[in-house]
Amino acid sequence: MSRSGRDPDKRVRSGRKRSQSSIQWLERQLNDPYVKQAQLDGYRSRAAYKLLGLDERFNLLSKANRVVDLGIAPGGWAQVVRRKRPKAGIVGIDLLETDPIEGVTILMMDFMDDKAPALLEAALDGPPDLVMSDMAANTVGHKQTDHLRTIGLVETAADFAINTLEKGGNFVSKVLAGGTDKDLLNLLKKHFTSVKHAKPPASRKGSSEWYVVAQGFKGRN
Repeated sequence: MSRSGRDPDKRVRSGRKRSQSSIQWLERQLNDPYVKQAQLDGYRSRAAYKLLGLDERFNLLSKANRVVDLGIAPGGWAQVVRRKRPKAGIVGIDLLETDPIEGVTILMMDFMDDKAPALLEAALDGPPDLVMSDMAANTVGHKQTDHLRTIGLVETAADFAINTLEKGGNFVSKVLAGGTDKDLLNLLKKHFTSVKHAKPPASRKGSSEWYVVAQGFKGRN
């Protein structure tokens, strides 16, 4: 017990029905300062601070007027945009049900559905100037398979961004450790003036997630 009376290492009692992985997840949540801060600040998830960290470094939101949020659930990133840019148009998409957010259009469907890109574009009054993706494929525990599945999502998100962004727009997407693969990295460098990888402070140290940030869309020829 600490001198303040708080236990610095809260433990979850291991009920018979809880798996070890569930216990470890609960312990991380209880001891995570970003989880506690999200509750205080009214954000739906600690992921909000990842976008805030990326915005602090790359200034992604200062001129965002039309935003697409890929993998919006539970809505933390969209909440950040709403607070930073209250007049911006925002549309999000996710397979998971997402509670409504004032001023945000939410599509409950698979982004990989052929109809999704057109529906996302139609929900905005003009081309997006920011496409952001916190999507991650469901992991199966096989490192190479998980990497390929996540890269597939990143490639699809990047293709959407390249085909819809307004000139000068930005793209940010979650990737795994090792960053963006060579072909996709070259594609982004071809279409954006700046492409960098970043790990915001809110990303857990033991996590394999990084983000690719592509800024200054050059436009379509």
